[in-house]
Amino acid sequence: MTVETVREVLGWCSAMNFGVLFVWFLGIILARDWIFRIHTKWFALSKEQFDTIHYAGMAFFKMSIIVFNFVPYLALRIAG
Repeated sequence: MTVETVREVLGWCSAMNFGVLFVWFLGIILARDWIFRIHTKWFALSKEQFDTIHYAGMAFFKMSIIVFNFVPYLALRIAG
């Protein structure tokens, strides 16, 4: 596997993962009550717990994308 192939894969992974994050964000913004009703059928959650879980999950996911996809992609762009 060449450096260019790895760079392309990391670039596409970053784009797709940020797309998933954006869809998650839109889901929480546009359909929060519907998603909350579905989750409360499975788990006993308050609205505050629901918001905290999703906010923390999105933050963790975003940081994981940056650390494992975007920064290595930038490093390969700079190096090669």
